[in-house]
Amino acid sequence: MSLISVNHLTFYYEGSFDNVFEDVSFQIDSDWRLGFVARNGRGKTTFLNLLMGKYEYRGSITASEKFDYFPFEVEDASKNTLEIVDGIFPDNEFWKICRELTLLQVDAEVLYRPFETLSFGEQTKVMLAVLFSMEEHFLLIDEPTNHLDAPARELVRDYLKQKKGFILVSHDRDFLDQCIDHVLVINKTNIEVFQGNFSTWWENKNRRDAFELAENEKLKKEIGRLEASARRTADWAKDIEASKIGKRSDKIEWAIDSRAYIGEKSRRMSQRRKNLERRQTRAIEEKSALLHNIESAEVLKLFPQRHHKEVLVKMEDVRISYGSKMLPAVNLEIRNGDRVVLQGANGCGKSSVIKALLQAVSYTGTANTASGLIISYVSQDTSHLNGTLAEYAEAQGIDLTVFLALLRKLDFSRAQFEKKMEDYSGGQKKKVLLAASLCKQAHLYIWDEPLNFIDVFSRMQLESLILEFKPTMLLVEHDKTFVEKVATKNLLIT
Repeated sequence: MSLISVNHLTFYYEGSFDNVFEDVSFQIDSDWRLGFVARNGRGKTTFLNLLMGKYEYRGSITASEKFDYFPFEVEDASKNTLEIVDGIFPDNEFWKICRELTLLQVDAEVLYRPFETLSFGEQTKVMLAVLFSMEEHFLLIDEPTNHLDAPARELVRDYLKQKKGFILVSHDRDFLDQCIDHVLVINKTNIEVFQGNFSTWWENKNRRDAFELAENEKLKKEIGRLEASARRTADWAKDIEASKIGKRSDKIEWAIDSRAYIGEKSRRMSQRRKNLERRQTRAIEEKSALLHNIESAEVLKLFPQRHHKEVLVKMEDVRISYGSKMLPAVNLEIRNGDRVVLQGANGCGKSSVIKALLQAVSYTGTANTASGLIISYVSQDTSHLNGTLAEYAEAQGIDLTVFLALLRKLDFSRAQFEKKMEDYSGGQKKKVLLAASLCKQAHLYIWDEPLNFIDVFSRMQLESLILEFKPTMLLVEHDKTFVEKVATKNLLIT
């Protein structure tokens, strides 16, 4: 057990006007299991890279352990997996990797297959096995659940529960709750560490936010009262000063005494005004210390259209084949107001069902959609996003003002509007696709793994949106909490 200390850390990217981190200090224990939480684009991956020593920074980071980062870079996925493992960790002990693979319920024979032939789940588990076979290393695990199906998430979750000494970046609330004992959070103004799991931190955060909002209302009233009092005092002082200057008398002695009295009264009024101003300044400073770290999850709006037909989609005995592989037959009906979630292991054909519905793959059986059906589709893939937001909005035929307003509500800063989309984080790219989909008044919204890379706060915004406006949807999603909240039907593809 040892401490990892971050002291007065300041970092900014070359050419950027704003610091990513400014004078950040905290300590963590190398035995902790930390969940790393923040809004998209707030700097999670940047911070992990700073721990890895990839960038220059001001301040200090001290640790006795070596840091290692997941996922590893794989330059040539056509190589056998064992070759890739040896390239990543030349000093590995083969038996330790096999031990970790056994804990992850993966047969060691995958090591002798080309890495590119492994499923997403198998690739993730192999990399985790390599990572945890390293001793005396503090592990930085960056979003291991992306593209993992529900059973794989549960397996990786249970595996991590048995480990210690890592920082885990994940936006899956159930996943975090089950396998962390501390939370590391990037706020708007600082980085903080809390003991407990995600739900404990979230409850404490809501309680603190509510207290700060109540204090903020009290301070606003206090400042208003002080401002009114200061105005009255200033007016009194002005009247007294005027009477002091303009006072005239035939009796010189009385005039001297009177002017002395008025002068003393004026001085006291002036001092009182200054005291009020100081109190007001203190109150404003106290108020400015509040609300800095309250995350604004603004309400999103959606105006789905209701189709005149009750049944929007009907698929009967739909079978899709890829070469010699035949996927299971699918029967699916989507009615107005349904929110259907396709579930099943990776590779079972969930995305293929969507593609068949969109007439993007060939199939046998029947797949009928209501005439005039308007579909808004969000794919898993974000690699096609490049250029500016304005160019993308024009290409999609959506209103730029509405599009940008939605992105602002999803925590995009105005500075990000000027950047090229290829420079966005994975979560920011996914938000571009979701915002574009929300701009369209469709009968049916089809979202294929919409929450990959999306931060917790935005997931909650999307949950609230769906529950309020009740669009008809077909979804592929593995976030257990999200699915439990929004789904009206689940279709398991075996």
